[in-house]
Amino acid sequence: MVPFFWMLSTSLKDSSVIFQFPPQWIPDPIVWGNYVEAMTFAPFHLFFLNSLTIAGLSMIGEVFTGALVAYGFAKLQFKGRDTLFIIVLATMMLPGEVTMIPVFIMFAHIGWIDTYLPLIVPSYFGGGAFFIFMFRQFFLGIPNELEDAARIDGCNTFQIFYRIVLPLSKPALAVVAIFSFHGKWNDFLGPLIYLNTMEKFTVQLGLAMFQGMFQTEWSLLMAASIVALLPVLLIFFMFQKYFIEGIKLSGIKG
Repeated sequence: MVPFFWMLSTSLKDSSVIFQFPPQWIPDPIVWGNYVEAMTFAPFHLFFLNSLTIAGLSMIGEVFTGALVAYGFAKLQFKGRDTLFIIVLATMMLPGEVTMIPVFIMFAHIGWIDTYLPLIVPSYFGGGAFFIFMFRQFFLGIPNELEDAARIDGCNTFQIFYRIVLPLSKPALAVVAIFSFHGKWNDFLGPLIYLNTMEKFTVQLGLAMFQGMFQTEWSLLMAASIVALLPVLLIFFMFQKYFIEGIKLSGIKG
């Protein structure tokens, strides 16, 4: 908690006492104007809206498609299933720096540079190996007898997934939703590579604007960082019940 408290303290200080030694943990005077100045330093209302759009749509895609792919690996029988799953897991060992340039060239050829599409669309193609692995492990714990009973009642495979498996998987869905939103909200490299217009910038690119070549506005940067932290905390508390339930279930199974 010390770094967080230091960030909060710095956000309320005058710039002349930030690096005072010994540190002044409780600002005197408290400069509330830092928050107003930080939010008006750049169009942060647009940055927040852009980040919410990217993180929200990506979260929906990663949660739904990740669960769909994982259900296939966990419950459906088809030739080469386990081999294909190992190949999916192997992609986790491939550094992002290796695919960065080829992927950028591909998106440039189809005209997606300076749009949100490179940051959102890939989330709808499986959701990533890590989320697929998490969902698969959870789905393996759901009794097959529930699916057999649903098939007897006339449900097809997708209806079983949507009506039986997903409602029983709320803890796993909550964990993946939190991780997904947190990852996209804090993503700096992706928007830096694909976005060129300032009106399309995300919060993380906006925070970087406080760091100049010769000077950094630390008090304003910390104030903006506190505000940028609030949506992530809100998402966590919204899903906290299911998140804690998922931890308890994992502990029981272990």
